[in-house]
Amino acid sequence: MTPVATIKYISDNVDAFIEYSPKLLTALFILFAGHYAINLFRRLANREVRKRELDLTLSKFLINIGTWLLRVLLFVTFISKLGIETASFVAIIGAAGLAIGLSLQGSLSNFAGGILIILFKPFEVGDSIEVQGVSGTVAEIQIFVTKLTASNNQVIFIPNGALSNGNIINHSLEGTRRADLPVLISYDDDLKKAKEIILSILNTNEKVLQEPAPAVDVTALTETGVRLSIKPWATNEDYSKMCAEVLENCKIELNKAGIVLEKKV
Repeated sequence: MTPVATIKYISDNVDAFIEYSPKLLTALFILFAGHYAINLFRRLANREVRKRELDLTLSKFLINIGTWLLRVLLFVTFISKLGIETASFVAIIGAAGLAIGLSLQGSLSNFAGGILIILFKPFEVGDSIEVQGVSGTVAEIQIFVTKLTASNNQVIFIPNGALSNGNIINHSLEGTRRADLPVLISYDDDLKKAKEIILSILNTNEKVLQEPAPAVDVTALTETGVRLSIKPWATNEDYSKMCAEVLENCKIELNKAGIVLEKKV
């Protein structure tokens, strides 16, 4: 390329850049302003939900959908300001839609699962549930996944498709919960005395509900001893602490009475 041609090439590109720069600057301004506006919308919507004490499950799900729709609208506006014909762009998306749909079958299943969870409400935000071999408190139901917080403060994300098609144990649906705490005593120990001691512990523990009445039942006669099932009731809030206290007090009081718990339950 000759020096004259090089200079002409550079000049033409500089002129084109100067001519195109207003569109580029406008598009970038729309992109950053739109991103800020979407984040502002999300914060204001969450604040309004808390202020009006609306249904957190449905509200957060709708906010997530609204956020994604606004992001898509922002992207289309951004490319249109760059000078790209949106009609042709939509045609390209339509042509690629089938391939994208086939490659995102799992994501579409998760989206449909989220819709089913919102409609039928097997659980809501704040519920304590057990699903897919894990348990925790529902922190958020997003478009594709549900966020759980475990008792050790770990965050667990479960796909909505698996949730909507699997078994769900909701511990918060009812206000109270019964524990089944197994203990094993020797055949040589006094069974009646052991049951009386355990019932006394259950009747004096403030976290154990007396209605329905707690119970102690023989559930099996094993090779090493008699298996008992301790069945106290408690509110969802007191459940974990109640189980720990009952087991600890049973160990202490049974040992005081000369009744030794077997290791293998």
